[in-house]
Amino acid sequence: MEVVVEGPEIMLVEKIKRIREKDEEAVRVVEEMKKVRVKILRSNEWKIERELMLKEEKIYIPKDKELRLEVI
Repeated sequence: MEVVVEGPEIMLVEKIKRIREKDEEAVRVVEEMKKVRVKILRSNEWKIERELMLKEEKIYIPKDKELRLEVI
């Protein structure tokens, strides 16, 4: 699966990345990935693709109520 982001979604992706920096689970996973220098972690459970985090092949949306409502 390849993530393609175009048009107005670019602003939403930027917001996801900003909020992700404050999400404890995302920060922990990214730190773990950096530590072992990989872009895929735990047998494909977590992946970084085009600056987006994927969990189980789905874009990970940080635990932020407003952001999640905006995505929906």
